[in-house]
Amino acid sequence: MGTVTTPDGTSIFYVDWGPRDAQPLVFHHGWPLSHEDWDNQLLYFLSQGYRVIAHDRRGHGRSSQPSTGHEMDTYAADVAALTDALDLKDAVHIGHSTGGGEVVHYVARAKPGRVSKAVISNAVPPVMVKKDSNPDGTPIEVFDGLREALAANRAQFYIDVPSGPFYGYNRPGAEVSQGLIDRWWWQGMRGAANAHYECIKAFSETDFTEDLESIDAPVLVLHGTDDQVVPYEDSAPKSAELLKNATLKSYEGWPHGMLSVHPDVLNPEILAFIEE
Repeated sequence: MGTVTTPDGTSIFYVDWGPRDAQPLVFHHGWPLSHEDWDNQLLYFLSQGYRVIAHDRRGHGRSSQPSTGHEMDTYAADVAALTDALDLKDAVHIGHSTGGGEVVHYVARAKPGRVSKAVISNAVPPVMVKKDSNPDGTPIEVFDGLREALAANRAQFYIDVPSGPFYGYNRPGAEVSQGLIDRWWWQGMRGAANAHYECIKAFSETDFTEDLESIDAPVLVLHGTDDQVVPYEDSAPKSAELLKNATLKSYEGWPHGMLSVHPDVLNPEILAFIEE
């Protein structure tokens, strides 16, 4: 593990495991979490012989907590600083939710030779918020409600989200893992309230359409159809249509946090895409 200092002085924490001569896989976490959300995938792909790298977004996890830069342009620049510092070549970038948006924004701007493929799961692109160009989007009032709940009682909010819609635990017959709920709360509370508050605008209002259209690398798009956080119909199919070289895989009835709930299925499918 280590840190990279960005041009504005922010310290980005990362872990870097595995052979230095192996193909690198770079993992991008969702809001408001940290690299620990990838524990299962990091161990799985490490066991498959890959070099696995995961960072904490600024204001999240063990990265520093600046007052500025909590938007997608800076998030992507921070990733570029990390990949430059580690001199990563032909990397596969894998992102969940907000991390999927970060992947798309970074890959669209990456230096030649840095990226070979990308994977986005239950990701926020093309754009979440409802507006004239996205009439099927989520109303801004929903995101205002998230901000209000975070500001009022972040600790309780970070129990309510994983206990309910994030993992689909509010659905009849759901098999609840208290461990996943506790881990979500723990990751969230380690980050900065200001960063998490401002990131809601970043993940909900950033329009990734031009990014998606500009990406030449193969992209695997994964999404659960019962995603209560990033609605399926307004995200994955639209992203896949905009990408030049996309593979769309949908999972009937699976939730937003499906990578944690169903890693036994998803990890091998991601591996197959990387190795094809």
